[in-house]
Amino acid sequence: MLGITRKLQMLGITALTAGVLVACGATTTPTGIQPTAVTTSTASDATATTSTAPVATAATAAAKLNLNTLTEDQLMSTIPGFSSRMVREFMEYRPYISIQQFRKEIGKYVDAEQVATYEQYVYVPIDVNQADSATLQQLPGVDAAFADQLIAGRPYSSSQAFLAKLAGLVSATDAQQAAAYLGAT
Repeated sequence: MLGITRKLQMLGITALTAGVLVACGATTTPTGIQPTAVTTSTASDATATTSTAPVATAATAAAKLNLNTLTEDQLMSTIPGFSSRMVREFMEYRPYISIQQFRKEIGKYVDAEQVATYEQYVYVPIDVNQADSATLQQLPGVDAAFADQLIAGRPYSSSQAFLAKLAGLVSATDAQQAAAYLGAT
């Protein structure tokens, strides 16, 4: 990849180089090159655009996007360097029922580190009576031990009953934010 970068730089198109690298899935670019939005064509004449969303730290819990309801525009404007190709991949596997499913399906296209980066911006809605431990750990303040306690407390008669149990395990702020992660019960 570095040889290609140098050849492109010699041709005087360094800004495009960064965009191409990002579009191809690179997570870093050579020093001094700033990525720009890039449009590419494939044999099927589909267009892939890379997000120009500002690079930011992980989204706050309230700002995370529900994988089952988010839109293409939300993905492109929220996740830095996100490509329209990945939008198609995210949408293809709906509805997501667990974070493990998300990791498996999206992991076909990017490495585990990139999947973890995406998880900072999105979540799988939680079915309080069906979610696995990893999916419950998306909730603010919930670790593996708390997830196991939540699973042991099933069945929950309602989301409110689940939140009451959760409130005994995590901070009041975390419990309040967790309500946004719950699917219909």
